[in-house]
Amino acid sequence: MDAAGDGCFATFHAGSLREALRAARRRRVDALVLSAEACRSDELHVVARFVREFPAIPAVALVSRHGRDMTDALLKLGATGIRAAVDCTDPAGWRRLRDLLGHPASPVTARILAHLVPALGDATEDVRVFFDTMARLAPVLSTVCGLARHLRICPSTLMSRFYRASLPSPKAYLTGMRLVHAASLFSNPGLSVADVAYRLDYSSPQSFGRHLKAMLGTTAGEFRRRFPFDVALARYVDLLVTPYRDILSTFYPLNAGWWDQGVNAARVSRAG
Repeated sequence: MDAAGDGCFATFHAGSLREALRAARRRRVDALVLSAEACRSDELHVVARFVREFPAIPAVALVSRHGRDMTDALLKLGATGIRAAVDCTDPAGWRRLRDLLGHPASPVTARILAHLVPALGDATEDVRVFFDTMARLAPVLSTVCGLARHLRICPSTLMSRFYRASLPSPKAYLTGMRLVHAASLFSNPGLSVADVAYRLDYSSPQSFGRHLKAMLGTTAGEFRRRFPFDVALARYVDLLVTPYRDILSTFYPLNAGWWDQGVNAARVSRAG
């Protein structure tokens, strides 16, 4: 695994599948790779539990040798819900593993952008960068200052440009995107409310609950029931993107050459 990654991703080596379960609850895990040879029959129920409780985390079986017992092992892993296997006895298998894990694309981010990008229509490249950054980093960005830092722009400037364009505030867009990610995390039955709160960098489950109450008037449990991922994402687009599509098509929140982002926007020419 470390050789295949060559520094492209961080590897956590769990001593057991139960340890892998605990890790998935406490930190961001993009994939589970387990040795088909080393996985014992008495651990298969733990594999099934992982797949059941964390459906958003891809699980991959790594094959290091061939034979009848390996075929049986793969069939048993398939029965637990594992749907992908990589043969590392073949150089092509190592390349596939490197491609699979070396450039991880969060399935959640991919689903968000698949719905969001078409909704943006003819939005400017600046706007697309803004939403792409939020879709990827919202789980670990709780403030507009943090978002602005990643976008390399002064927070007050960013907020001012949204205000002058009569758009919802950057905070509204970021908060809404964090709720979309919360809905995605809640789709994993293995994560409790406290697990989701800490994964999204809230100071406590109570803080997360107060935030939901203020934003939506719901408890965390109600949010989990009423706002599955697809509903939360559709709501985000319907409230914060679709009504402002025309404005977003001429909006340049990151471009310092635009001095007015309102209806009378004018470009400032720059020397050089």
